Amino acid sequence: MDKSLFLVHVKLLAFDLLSLAQSPTNPPTFSLDHRFSISRAEALGVVVSREHKPGRFLKFAVDDGTGCVPCVLWLNHATSPYFARQRPQGVRQIAEVANGQASLVKLGSVARVRGRITSYRGEVQITVSRVVVERDPNAEVLHWLDCLKLARRVYGKPTTMRNTLHGLCPMDKMT
Repeated sequence: MDKSLFLVHVKLLAFDLLSLAQSPTNPPTFSLDHRFSISRAEALGVVVSREHKPGRFLKFAVDDGTGCVPCVLWLNHATSPYFARQRPQGVRQIAEVANGQASLVKLGSVARVRGRITSYRGEVQITVSRVVVERDPNAEVLHWLDCLKLARRVYGKPTTMRNTLHGLCPMDKMT
């Protein structure tokens, strides 16, 4: 399997991201069309759900029209054993950045999300490292065009849009 995209934030539509196949490696990796091994992704869409636990995490979903991407932004830097090994000043700065990004994520805003592709309870999600709220009204269309162009030219297979109208977004189940 080609690992040329392993450390790159691969631009994907929700439909493609949610259909990635997980490899049983450590750390887990995901395969794109059984050709590329990927670990990071970029998604863009409207924030349709938001659950904030101060000092712990921010869970939210981004809907790009093809499905909803679950995202988690960790806010537990002060209590995490992982960060206990690092300098306190550095941890404080990381925590401030994460809290600042969490405050930007509002329902209805258009957000560009970058991070590691992870799996939680068998579901693919993005563990967020960066969130940007888009102000350009064309950002969604441009992201779609980028994804389609990359699918054809780099990933080698056009994006298929089957089953995109129903069942991919948790919000669909509420209506």
